[in-house]
Amino acid sequence: MTGLSSAAATAALWPVLTPGRALAQDQALAATRARAVRIDGTTLERAATPVGQGGYRRLVAGPGWPVVVRGELAGATSGRDDRRTGLASFVQFTDLHLTDTESPVRFEYLARFNDSAHRPQEALTVRGASSLVERVNAVRQGPYTGLPFSMVMATGDNTDNHELIELDWYLTVMSGGRITPSSGDLTRYEGVQNSGDTQYWNPESALRDAYKAKGLPQIPGFLSGAIRPFDAPGLSLPWYTTVGNHDDSIEGSLPDLGLLNSLYTGSRKVEGCDDATAAQLADALVHDPGKAAVLLGRLLTNGGSIRTVTSDERRHPFTPAEFAKAHLNPAYTGAGPVGHGFTPDSAAGGKLYYTFDLADGVLGISLDTTNRAGFADGSLGSTQLAWLESVLKAHSGHWYDSDGHTVRGGSDDRLVVVFSHHTSTTMGNLLPDPYRPFEGRHSGDELVALLQRFPNVVAWVNGHTHENRISAHGHAVAERAFWEINTASHVDYPHHARIIEIADNQDGTISLFTTLIESAAPYTTDFSDTSDRGLAALYRELAYNDPYATPSARIGTAADHNTELLLTRPAT
Repeated sequence: MTGLSSAAATAALWPVLTPGRALAQDQALAATRARAVRIDGTTLERAATPVGQGGYRRLVAGPGWPVVVRGELAGATSGRDDRRTGLASFVQFTDLHLTDTESPVRFEYLARFNDSAHRPQEALTVRGASSLVERVNAVRQGPYTGLPFSMVMATGDNTDNHELIELDWYLTVMSGGRITPSSGDLTRYEGVQNSGDTQYWNPESALRDAYKAKGLPQIPGFLSGAIRPFDAPGLSLPWYTTVGNHDDSIEGSLPDLGLLNSLYTGSRKVEGCDDATAAQLADALVHDPGKAAVLLGRLLTNGGSIRTVTSDERRHPFTPAEFAKAHLNPAYTGAGPVGHGFTPDSAAGGKLYYTFDLADGVLGISLDTTNRAGFADGSLGSTQLAWLESVLKAHSGHWYDSDGHTVRGGSDDRLVVVFSHHTSTTMGNLLPDPYRPFEGRHSGDELVALLQRFPNVVAWVNGHTHENRISAHGHAVAERAFWEINTASHVDYPHHARIIEIADNQDGTISLFTTLIESAAPYTTDFSDTSDRGLAALYRELAYNDPYATPSARIGTAADHNTELLLTRPAT
């Protein structure tokens, strides 16, 4: 289906809009297109839109989303489009969650308590991510500056359960190559979606399961298609990696102290348990990792529904050092750079934070906000916080000390974009790192305070929440403000990535343009089509229809989608 652009079509897709509001939407889109260099392949052109009422809802290509100008931190002056000079253009991926759905260390039976434990679409994560790569390769440049993308940054949770096989899939999706998105016996699927258990969606079966009762279809050939080998094109531009909690711990929650390694690579998979145990385990994963490990052990010995699967050493969990080392493998260099931000020193010491040249005059800083003590949320260690402050001082013409006094810096004054997995509001996990028990941990509020001391910090880009949310971090001194740009995941609907452009308006302000993009998959699905494109389309639509998810909460508001974020340009 082609994109819809008339006021009548807008009103048809969004019945809650009055004709007047639909017309205003069309006018805003027209104004947006007039300001852009190009809109092809972005949500400025068209966006996935649900149609129908109740039950299983189909997706179509609906009207695009207009740009929203946000002036909380600086005013917008007329004529800036004509004066604009592009400084940087890049893409953010986040929370790909490439998932080994056949792994014994998964908690699918907790989905009714925690929607991330099992998703009906998760067998298609690898194909969905590769389709997103296809989109970036096709779009190639920022819609407002016209600058070619300098790089893609994946801001963490690139794997779902920090398994070596998931890491191989991620690195191959990004760099290109042949992928078989299956583990264990590669000739057949061995996960909960052909278990015959009615609590799961069994897509190839006529079984009346809980998901089909909510409208999900029967799709013959779905699982065999999901594990079929395919060729990933890989990104045609440089890419970098930031680490997330799912890249660092068991299901993103339990500290990995090596106690479950044999379970990862073994042949016993828990597929179900009684409601009381499931409720206790779901709560323990959030509040008490130690108790969670004990409960999991009990399920394996008695009380759990156990399935025998084919063991696979490639499911072994990786360490931070192994994570960095894998990025240095020449097989995964792709469009570069070698190591994708990590160095041999990173591999030797497991140091997963670094700097890189994002564009001429723009420095990128990638942080490691994970806490190996467990739990989903994060923080920064004292060593990393001190390192960050030293880097900012080295690349700032001036900054402010903790008392608010101006300090003159060196000559290498650059704009700075900070990347992390966690957000300012999800960095309250101050438990001691078991691998550095005597090191202090620091919160998101402390990181905001540090960044605001450096006027050349223009943005903090992150993921983790699976929501689109853009926040203004204002300050009484205008040049000390910056924007926090949080983007939804590519495992839960709405399956977004984000183009970010930085432009000098030549009037004392900077504009950050944020434009959401979707994968290259067709918007409409065909339940008889299990080709690579057909599966990628189903990945998006099934995610919207996950009965345990809340897509409306994750998609964000118009002010979190396609935006122009204004800032006062720091004085030189």
